[in-house]
Amino acid sequence: MSIQRLRTETRYSEIVIHNGTVYLAGQLDEKHSAGVGQQTRETLAAIDAMLAEAGTDKSRILSVTIYLKDMEADYAAMNAVWDAWVPKGAAPARACVESKLYSPDVLVEMTVIAALP
Repeated sequence: MSIQRLRTETRYSEIVIHNGTVYLAGQLDEKHSAGVGQQTRETLAAIDAMLAEAGTDKSRILSVTIYLKDMEADYAAMNAVWDAWVPKGAAPARACVESKLYSPDVLVEMTVIAALP
């Protein structure tokens, strides 16, 4: 089976499609200048756009890993935005971990695995 790579750079591809499954590289708010609520909204918007480019949508997400800079400070605010975004009855498997991210201003990053229709 072929592997399709979209938005490929030297180190990674933003989107990889294989065997009916879409894998997204870590998505985040590129400006990373706002609080965790806004960064979560921007991250989810980026995920929506990437999934659309790959030919699928958030209702087909299988798994998400969420990386938060500060679980204690940001978990509730991130979840408030997340809960409003996830389609009712289509919540994916999910893990949420605290992690030191690539820049001190980045508060949230997400990786996604989704199915194609």
